[in-house]
Amino acid sequence: MGVPVVSFLYKGLSLLVSLVGGMIAVKLFNQMWKKVRGEQHAPDARDLDRGWREVLLAAGAQGALYGLVKAATRRAAAKSVRKDLAKYEAKHPPGGTAGKTRAERPRVHRARTERVPAGHRGR
Repeated sequence: MGVPVVSFLYKGLSLLVSLVGGMIAVKLFNQMWKKVRGEQHAPDARDLDRGWREVLLAAGAQGALYGLVKAATRRAAAKSVRKDLAKYEAKHPPGGTAGKTRAERPRVHRARTERVPAGHRGR
Protein backbone atom coordinates (compact mmCIF):
# COMPACT_ATOMS: atom_id res chain seq x y z
CA MET A 1 0.00 0.00 0.00
CA GLY A 2 1.62 3.23 -1.09
CA VAL A 3 1.74 6.53 0.76
CA PRO A 4 -0.98 8.20 -1.38
CA VAL A 5 -3.40 5.33 -0.68
CA VAL A 6 -2.73 5.46 3.06
CA SER A 7 -3.09 9.25 3.03
CA PHE A 8 -6.41 8.99 1.19
CA LEU A 9 -7.71 6.33 3.60
CA TYR A 10 -6.57 8.33 6.62
CA LYS A 11 -8.30 11.48 5.35
CA GLY A 12 -11.54 9.57 4.79
CA LEU A 13 -11.34 7.98 8.22
CA SER A 14 -10.53 11.36 9.76
CA LEU A 15 -13.61 12.93 8.16
CA LEU A 16 -15.84 10.12 9.37
CA VAL A 17 -14.40 10.26 12.89
CA SER A 18 -14.84 14.05 12.98
CA LEU A 19 -18.51 13.76 12.03
CA VAL A 20 -19.19 11.05 14.60
CA GLY A 21 -17.22 12.97 17.23
CA GLY A 22 -19.26 16.11 16.56
CA MET A 23 -22.50 14.21 16.98
CA ILE A 24 -21.25 12.67 20.23
CA ALA A 25 -20.19 16.09 21.53
CA VAL A 26 -23.60 17.61 20.78
CA LYS A 27 -25.43 14.79 22.55
CA LEU A 28 -23.12 14.95 25.58
CA PHE A 29 -23.46 18.71 25.85
CA ASN A 30 -27.25 18.60 25.60
CA GLN A 31 -27.40 15.95 28.33
CA MET A 32 -25.01 17.96 30.51
CA TRP A 33 -26.96 21.18 29.99
CA LYS A 34 -30.22 19.43 30.79
CA LYS A 35 -28.82 18.12 34.10
CA VAL A 36 -27.18 21.40 35.11
CA ARG A 37 -29.85 23.90 34.03
CA GLY A 38 -32.93 21.74 33.56
CA GLU A 39 -33.46 23.15 30.05
CA GLN A 40 -33.66 21.20 26.80
CA HIS A 41 -31.21 23.43 24.85
CA ALA A 42 -28.44 25.85 25.69
CA PRO A 43 -29.11 29.55 25.14
CA ASP A 44 -28.37 30.98 21.73
CA ALA A 45 -26.09 34.01 21.52
CA ARG A 46 -28.86 35.90 19.65
CA ASP A 47 -31.40 35.29 22.41
CA LEU A 48 -31.56 38.73 24.02
CA ASP A 49 -33.71 37.46 26.89
CA ARG A 50 -30.68 35.62 28.29
CA GLY A 51 -27.83 37.32 30.11
CA TRP A 52 -24.22 37.59 29.00
CA ARG A 53 -23.03 35.32 31.77
CA GLU A 54 -25.38 32.48 30.84
CA VAL A 55 -24.67 32.70 27.11
CA LEU A 56 -20.90 32.85 27.55
CA LEU A 57 -20.89 30.05 30.11
CA ALA A 58 -22.87 27.82 27.73
CA ALA A 59 -20.61 28.67 24.79
CA GLY A 60 -17.45 28.03 26.81
CA ALA A 61 -18.71 24.71 28.14
CA GLN A 62 -19.83 23.64 24.67
CA GLY A 63 -16.47 24.58 23.14
CA ALA A 64 -14.50 22.81 25.86
CA LEU A 65 -16.54 19.63 25.55
CA TYR A 66 -16.34 19.70 21.75
CA GLY A 67 -12.56 20.18 21.92
CA LEU A 68 -12.22 17.29 24.34
CA VAL A 69 -14.28 14.92 22.20
CA LYS A 70 -12.49 16.08 19.03
CA ALA A 71 -9.06 15.42 20.53
CA ALA A 72 -10.09 12.03 21.89
CA THR A 73 -11.63 10.83 18.61
CA ARG A 74 -8.73 12.07 16.47
CA ARG A 75 -6.22 10.50 18.81
CA ALA A 76 -8.06 7.17 18.73
CA ALA A 77 -8.24 7.27 14.92
CA ALA A 78 -4.53 8.07 14.58
CA LYS A 79 -3.56 5.23 16.92
CA SER A 80 -5.83 2.85 15.03
CA VAL A 81 -4.32 3.81 11.67
CA ARG A 82 -0.79 3.43 13.06
CA LYS A 83 -1.60 -0.02 14.45
CA ASP A 84 -3.24 -1.18 11.22
CA LEU A 85 -0.38 0.21 9.13
CA ALA A 86 2.17 -1.59 11.31
CA LYS A 87 0.27 -4.87 10.87
CA TYR A 88 0.16 -4.35 7.09
CA GLU A 89 3.87 -3.51 6.87
CA ALA A 90 4.73 -6.60 8.94
CA LYS A 91 2.89 -8.79 6.43
CA HIS A 92 4.11 -6.88 3.36
CA PRO A 93 7.64 -5.55 3.89
CA PRO A 94 8.49 -2.67 1.57
CA GLY A 95 10.56 -3.65 -1.43
CA GLY A 96 12.83 -1.67 -3.70
CA THR A 97 15.46 0.73 -2.56
CA ALA A 98 13.30 2.98 -0.39
CA GLY A 99 15.00 3.62 2.92
CA LYS A 100 18.28 2.00 1.89
CA THR A 101 21.61 3.78 1.81
CA ARG A 102 23.51 4.04 -1.44
CA ALA A 103 25.90 1.29 -0.37
CA GLU A 104 22.99 -1.10 0.30
CA ARG A 105 21.36 -0.57 -3.09
CA PRO A 106 22.06 -3.10 -5.82
CA ARG A 107 24.38 -1.83 -8.52
CA VAL A 108 22.95 -1.43 -11.95
CA HIS A 109 25.40 -1.74 -14.82
CA ARG A 110 24.47 0.22 -17.89
CA ALA A 111 25.99 -0.26 -21.29
CA ARG A 112 28.39 2.54 -22.07
CA THR A 113 27.79 4.49 -25.20
CA GLU A 114 30.68 5.76 -27.20
CA ARG A 115 31.07 9.50 -27.10
CA VAL A 116 31.28 11.21 -30.45
CA PRO A 117 32.94 14.62 -30.68
CA ALA A 118 30.49 17.42 -31.45
CA GLY A 119 31.91 18.19 -34.90
CA HIS A 120 31.72 14.57 -36.07
CA ARG A 121 28.07 13.79 -35.41
CA GLY A 122 25.99 12.54 -38.29
CA ARG A 123 28.92 11.86 -40.62
